[in-house]
Amino acid sequence: MSVVTIQSVNKVFGKAPNQTVALKDIQLEIQQGEFVSLIGPSGCGKSTLLRIIGDLITPSNGTILVNGKPARQARVDRDYGIVFQAPVLFDWRTVEKNVQLPLEIMGKSPGERAARANKMLELVELNGFQKHYPYQLSGGMQQRVSIARALSFNPQLLLMDEPFGALDEITRERMNAELLNIWNRTKTTIVFVTHSIPEAVFLSTRVVVMSARPGRIIQVIPIDLPQPRDVETREHPRYYELITQVREGLRGSGGERE
Repeated sequence: MSVVTIQSVNKVFGKAPNQTVALKDIQLEIQQGEFVSLIGPSGCGKSTLLRIIGDLITPSNGTILVNGKPARQARVDRDYGIVFQAPVLFDWRTVEKNVQLPLEIMGKSPGERAARANKMLELVELNGFQKHYPYQLSGGMQQRVSIARALSFNPQLLLMDEPFGALDEITRERMNAELLNIWNRTKTTIVFVTHSIPEAVFLSTRVVVMSARPGRIIQVIPIDLPQPRDVETREHPRYYELITQVREGLRGSGGERE
């Protein structure tokens, strides 16, 4: 069974004559364990589509299923975690308390919350930072806390909206490698929004190229780079071939960003 099934989804903001068609006739299936990146020109509706999958926005029409359930029910059942571009951490809570927050909301015991938070912080390589506060961490470390929090309740689907967009290039590449390590260890299905062609190619099993507004899926490119991926992957001829393929798809979409 597909983790995400999107059928004939459209999204229109506003009302005529001032309405904006953000998404048009989106069709996509995402299988268990895939890492799928959405890429396209600015304003093409990538983030809108991600938010529709996460039931943060309602489509104008069409069907979204997550684990075979309507997106609203999947959200109620906590089938997915979400990571945004900003870490959105609470400054007055320690790192471990930030990670524990979803578990508190779910009514888990203090012992279970602490054990799960420690496990997730180990996963994102932040052992020893449990008692720190967000302001004591770098931007990359804050984003790792956000990822740990999103994974704390073991969701089957992780939605990520340009989570590394505000980081410098060196930190971003390191975070890409760390995210792939987490993905390989957890087997969580990931839907990832990015403006970076190299990032999309390095991370993904498939790259979904979207057109300029109204956003449509114009090409789905399988990424056949071997796993695990590391710094040598970025020097592989096939890596550059796939970057070129995505770039050409974006040129046909009405925009190109790197």
